[in-house]
Amino acid sequence: MNTDNLPTTGTEAVLRWTKIPIACLLLGGVGAAIGATLDLRQLGFSYLLAFMFFLSLSLGGLFLTIVHHLFDANWSSPTRRVAEHLACLSAVMAVLFIPIALLAPRMYSWMDPANASPVLHAKSGYLNPGFFYVRVVFIFAVWIGLSWRLRYWSLRQDQTGDALCTRKMRVLAGGGVFLFAITLTMAAIDWMKSLQFQWFSTMYGVYYFAGSVWFTLATFYLLAAWLRAAGPLRGLVQNRKLHDIAELMFAFTVFYAYVHFSQYLIIWNANLPEETFWYALREKGQWWNAGMVLVFGHFLAPFLLLLRIDFKLKLAVMLPLGIWAWLMHFVDISYNVLPALHLEDFPWRWTDLACFLFIGGTLGLVFLKSLAAHPFFPLKDPRLKESLIIHEVPPPAIAGQAHAQTD
Repeated sequence: MNTDNLPTTGTEAVLRWTKIPIACLLLGGVGAAIGATLDLRQLGFSYLLAFMFFLSLSLGGLFLTIVHHLFDANWSSPTRRVAEHLACLSAVMAVLFIPIALLAPRMYSWMDPANASPVLHAKSGYLNPGFFYVRVVFIFAVWIGLSWRLRYWSLRQDQTGDALCTRKMRVLAGGGVFLFAITLTMAAIDWMKSLQFQWFSTMYGVYYFAGSVWFTLATFYLLAAWLRAAGPLRGLVQNRKLHDIAELMFAFTVFYAYVHFSQYLIIWNANLPEETFWYALREKGQWWNAGMVLVFGHFLAPFLLLLRIDFKLKLAVMLPLGIWAWLMHFVDISYNVLPALHLEDFPWRWTDLACFLFIGGTLGLVFLKSLAAHPFFPLKDPRLKESLIIHEVPPPAIAGQAHAQTD
């Protein structure tokens, strides 16, 4: 769709921000290149840390899109396009995975024949280099296929208004939710958990899922508020919708804490060496402090703030909380990735920041370009008008924008 057909103010308001991700991309790329000449293994862990951090946004966007269609929701119709663009970042993530694929033998000890052990032998049917790369292809094929087809039918409906598009998206979501659960679990186990392959955990996929969606919802809230203030979603994103997003974030705050504590409690009660060592290592040095930060910063602080209804609608509260969510998710991913490399000394290195800027800048640029290249909301979604009526917004509030984008 030609961007000339979109509201000028909305498109310009989005594209104006592209200078920031471009600067981050260039600065981070130079830093990562310098890091590659110094220590490839350190660079590999720094890159994996940033990759798994930003992968959460893409997977969270895909989950929100799937859930929208599974439950035939109306309240999320105006903001669904934002989730679709986040989900479609999976194609960029596939390209960004190439450095991890190349550096994998330096990071994953189970790929080194010198580390052969009875535990690795028992898991060799799954943990072997050939099958590892086959799973990478399968995982990204599922994510890209689901996200791009869901957005394809969404954009197609903007042109035709055909209800068939809605049915197509529902069918994709119905089957896709199972593929999503399987592939997310495989990715979390393959790319993070297998850094310490001796460890056993059956809850790890759910743990990564809970943290990813929580982090995505915090980002989603800020994006919706920004697009409302900037103009593209003015008249569509009302306070009630922001409140609903914050409610979901509150729910996932509790869900994340429940999953993480359940994993810890079950492992500690069983007291099996092949399970407890993972947490025992993270009670040493700086990782004990990181664990306490997760307990009080990832759960308790957001929980107490989001308890209040009025706080969910105050940008003065939600903006700092959204930034705080980024910091807590970074600590959470670090807690999972970096102890395999740094156990007791200060865990973070300047290459972590370089890789963070490079991947974040790349994804930010693609996201903003995608956002500006298409209508900012599903123009002919059959639930859109219902969403606005239920939330006590007169239909004429959207009529002007819809007419401007279809002329």
